[in-house]
Amino acid sequence: MSTRQQLKTLVQQRRAIIVPGAINALSAKIVEDLGFEALYITGAGVSNMWLGLPDLGFIGLSDIAEHTARIRDAVALPLIVDADTGFGNALNVYHTVRTLERAGADCIQLEDQVNPKRCGHFAGKAVIPLDEAVDKIKAAVDARRDPDLLIMARTDAAAVHGFDAAVERAQRFVEAGADLLFVEAVTDTEHMRALPQRARPPPHEHGHRWQNPHRFGGTTARVGLQSGAVRQCRPARGIGGYAGDIAATA
Repeated sequence: MSTRQQLKTLVQQRRAIIVPGAINALSAKIVEDLGFEALYITGAGVSNMWLGLPDLGFIGLSDIAEHTARIRDAVALPLIVDADTGFGNALNVYHTVRTLERAGADCIQLEDQVNPKRCGHFAGKAVIPLDEAVDKIKAAVDARRDPDLLIMARTDAAAVHGFDAAVERAQRFVEAGADLLFVEAVTDTEHMRALPQRARPPPHEHGHRWQNPHRFGGTTARVGLQSGAVRQCRPARGIGGYAGDIAATA
């Protein structure tokens, strides 16, 4: 079974899993040695630990593709790859998906922030118009050569335009063909509880992704992603607090 098929199987099992972040091949091997079932190649982690810079759009496609290829060679785990905004418009997204698929990604995450983006927990975020964001997800879906490659659509609209706008975007991303949804930075408990009823498939708060029922037989699943051991967007929390958030909500 390929790693892409492994990831699809994990999603179909309808259970919560924790997916630690990896910033290089060595950290990926540690994740694998500890027995985790998949890993997340984190844009924030690569920017923080490789460049010593905050997650403010400093890394580009060649950077994340190089890290993906090296990590793919080092481990046999499924790889979820953070592709930020896709590094441009819909045409750039098409190229990004082709490049990261070739590098070994099993799932590619794309967000609806303006480019250059900001860490999802920084102030001053902005998102692109909804129709443009939908076109980028459509481009990503069209670009993949392997039908087992998953596309994860992230929206940062909750912090910019409010909860209802984020739900609307999530719904539109499903219609555009996204396999997984990521509704970023929802902080209100009641909104977190309402999300499963408000969107189909139901998104959840930061750290969770939900699968597209059209590709997975109508089931739902959650995946908790830990972006990295040290995060410059949450410098006071550290690894314990961030991992605890995921475990408590998974």
